[in-house]
Amino acid sequence: MGSNWIEGMVVAITGGAGGIGAALAWKFGRAGARIALIDVDEGEIKNREKELLEAGVSVFAQRGDIAKESEGTAAIREIIERFGGIDILINNAGISHRGAFREAELSTIRRVMEVNFFGSLRCTKAALESILRRRGMIIVVSSLAGLTPVLGRTAYCASKHALHGLFETLRGELCGQGVHVMMVCPGFTRTNLQSKALDGKGQVASHSRTMVGREAAPSEVAESIFNGAGAKKRLLILSPAGKLSYLLFRFAPALYDRLMTKRLANEIQRQELLKNRRRQ
Repeated sequence: MGSNWIEGMVVAITGGAGGIGAALAWKFGRAGARIALIDVDEGEIKNREKELLEAGVSVFAQRGDIAKESEGTAAIREIIERFGGIDILINNAGISHRGAFREAELSTIRRVMEVNFFGSLRCTKAALESILRRRGMIIVVSSLAGLTPVLGRTAYCASKHALHGLFETLRGELCGQGVHVMMVCPGFTRTNLQSKALDGKGQVASHSRTMVGREAAPSEVAESIFNGAGAKKRLLILSPAGKLSYLLFRFAPALYDRLMTKRLANEIQRQELLKNRRRQ
């Protein structure tokens, strides 16, 4: 399918101020879509709007915290009012958590779930009737952590697994009504997601992370998502390391657990070491 399939469509993107969200705005916008951006960072989202407008992209950006029901729903309604509807909703906004479960406060886990899971749920709920009328599409930026366990990321994994349960079931409910649902699982990507990951106390984690495989550029991820949407893929696993991990966990889960624990255990140990130093 050529890139002109998107011409004139309204594409709403959460978490659009930077990283994958901003790259998606550029990719879909340059292909002729009308772009609507939502992000909690008002300054950065307005910067993206200015840049896109200067490049000739039709765009509307607004601040909205999708973790708050009133703001997430209101932001989607504002897009529908301004553009007349939504053809494609890309649930991209997310936050991460790194650290042992035993050290994580419930408020931190709840915060991750509010943004990653409930934020996507409430935006989809608000946009669904419009998407149904336009026989559109819902794209969910998940993670390999939505398909496999990842040591030291219990809250993040829980939120991403929940997305798969919700949206893969929703795909079945919408079958025959002209709406497509695509799940996307990027590998490690050069964004500020990890630099702003929360520790167990809900503060920005100070211990370094462990990375598996090559780190992709946001533009690479956006290109794959655009092509996958045009082909109406059900699931995109974007990195070779991710594909291998997914297959290994499905067919040899005990081996996956051993390898994953060996690879990521040092990250938990670094967190413990840092915590002990602070106590001294």
